[in-house]
Amino acid sequence: MIDTHCHLDFLSDPHEALLDAQAAGIHRVVVPSVEVSNFSRVRALATANPQVYYCLGLHPCVVLGSAEDDLRRLKEELAVSLADPKFLGVGEIGLDHYLPGLDRMAMEQVFHAQLRLARDFDLPVVLHVRRAQDLVLKGLRRFGIQHGIAHAFNGSHSQAQAFLKQGFHLGFGGTLTYSGSRQIRRLAVDLPLESIVLETDSPDIAPSWLSRGESNTPKQIRGIAGVLAELRGVPISEIEAVTSRAAAAALSRLPAEAL
Repeated sequence: MIDTHCHLDFLSDPHEALLDAQAAGIHRVVVPSVEVSNFSRVRALATANPQVYYCLGLHPCVVLGSAEDDLRRLKEELAVSLADPKFLGVGEIGLDHYLPGLDRMAMEQVFHAQLRLARDFDLPVVLHVRRAQDLVLKGLRRFGIQHGIAHAFNGSHSQAQAFLKQGFHLGFGGTLTYSGSRQIRRLAVDLPLESIVLETDSPDIAPSWLSRGESNTPKQIRGIAGVLAELRGVPISEIEAVTSRAAAAALSRLPAEAL
């Protein structure tokens, strides 16, 4: 199984988290970066651990001003990383219209600049999208981006269909495990299973069974898969197989042997 979105470098003990994940049958973990300062950390984790892969990008919630130097650094790092078999794409990038006080204009400029880089380097993207689904879709269409993952998807059914039409897969994680997440649960049942990938967003978005203070780590993917299997009325083995193939389709640089 594959955790398609985990901030492993923000966990207190990444090595222990990886051992626990492997014991639970999660053999691949994708770690997106969020800013220039952690580019080297995510790359180092991937280099040191066979089951870890990484993406490079600038998260919308850390965008400051025009971020010209950060974008220059990102372009340089993307060019260098193309030869690295552990490198998968551009991410975590996107738009966040949920948190107050963020510079939306600067955020959109940086997002578009990163979409341009993804297009120029022919790379998939891992998207952060909160209350900005339509604007993100507009950007994807403008720059012709047709591969990647809309992480922690929380849009409407019609927006989900629009992302699928654009060639994207949708990430589902801890939110799916709460009975009150009715819209997300409906989407997880109604959408084609091959359009869904699983994620933890560790250490964030903990599943319902973790108590306050417990760490959310990649091993929780198995429980999330179990909830999805129950909701759809299919064996967990089918969820494992189909979502793993979906991850490889979304992140085309993920090698076949990773499955």
